[in-house]
Amino acid sequence: MSTLHVLSHSPFGDDRLNSCLRVIGANDALLLCGDAAYALQPGTAPFQTLSNRGVKLLVLAEDAQARALPVPEWAQAIDYPAFVELSIAYDKVNSWL
Repeated sequence: MSTLHVLSHSPFGDDRLNSCLRVIGANDALLLCGDAAYALQPGTAPFQTLSNRGVKLLVLAEDAQARALPVPEWAQAIDYPAFVELSIAYDKVNSWL
């Protein structure tokens, strides 16, 4: 069973990102939105963790753009219609509230 994990909180405020990464499966994907996009800030611990992890990583393009964050080659920027399509394509959607 595949799961789309959705994070919207900053990786610098709590441990949601690390908790998510502990349970994410091989068929799962991680979508960063809102302040979670700060995980793509180069030179930070979350950036290093994600770059070495090999997880399918997506970010809402407008959230990365609003925070002036470049999207690395190992991540994919998507728009809201693609987010909707992903939520249908995966068996479950888990929002890390």
